[in-house]
Amino acid sequence: MKITFYGHACIGIELSGKSILIDPFISANPKASHIDINSIKADYILITHAHQDHILDVEAIAKRTNAVIVSNYEIAVHFGNKGFAYHPMNHGGSWNFDFGKLKYVNAIHTSSFPDGTYGGQPGGFVIEGEHKNIYIAGDTALHQDMKLIPLRTQLDLAVLPIGSNFTMDVDDAIIASDFLQCEKILGYHYDTFGYIEIDKSNAKKKFFDAEKDLMLLEIGDSIFI
Repeated sequence: MKITFYGHACIGIELSGKSILIDPFISANPKASHIDINSIKADYILITHAHQDHILDVEAIAKRTNAVIVSNYEIAVHFGNKGFAYHPMNHGGSWNFDFGKLKYVNAIHTSSFPDGTYGGQPGGFVIEGEHKNIYIAGDTALHQDMKLIPLRTQLDLAVLPIGSNFTMDVDDAIIASDFLQCEKILGYHYDTFGYIEIDKSNAKKKFFDAEKDLMLLEIGDSIFI
C-alpha cells in the first residue's frame, strides 16, 4: 500500500491496482503549489466532510478521472446531483469495494458546504485491503469511539490530525493512538495556515517519548506500508 501526502488533509492511497484520493484541497494551498492536480490519479475520491479545505478540488479531479465520490449521504448525493458517480455511506456502515473493505466511522467536528448548506455529519474511514489496514480520522476531536475500531480491525497505520484549534492536537493524538492500539501515525491537518502551525520537532519528540512513531511527510512524498 502506497500512501502519498498532498498537503493539508489530502492523501492518496494506491492498493489493489486502484487509486484512492482523500479530501482533495491542493490548488488553493500555496504549500502544495508544486503539485499538479491534473497528474493525480483517482478511481475513488473519499470525502470526510464538506468544508472547503476538504472538497475544493473534488469536481475538477472527478470530472477528469471519472472517479466515484464516496462520502456521507448528503455529500455524496450533492455531487451525484451534479452528474458525478457516487456511493453514499453513513456511520457504522461498510461496503466491499474492488480495492477492499471500507467503513465509515464517527468524527467529532462540523460539516457544511462553502455556501453554508448542510453537509451531513463528519466522519472518518477505515480501509482494509492488501493485508494492511488504515484509519483516516478526518477532522476530529479525540473521542471514545476510537476505541471501537481495534475491536474489529487491527490497524497498521492511523492518519490523525495534529494541528489543534480545529481538531485534536499532538497530545490528544498520542491518546488517540492508545485508543486505536496503533503505534504508527501519519500526521496531517497542520501548518497549512496560522491557526494550525505546530512545532514539528517537538511533536515527533512527544511521540518518540511515548514509544510511538509519528511520520510527517513533505508534500508530495510517499511511504509504503
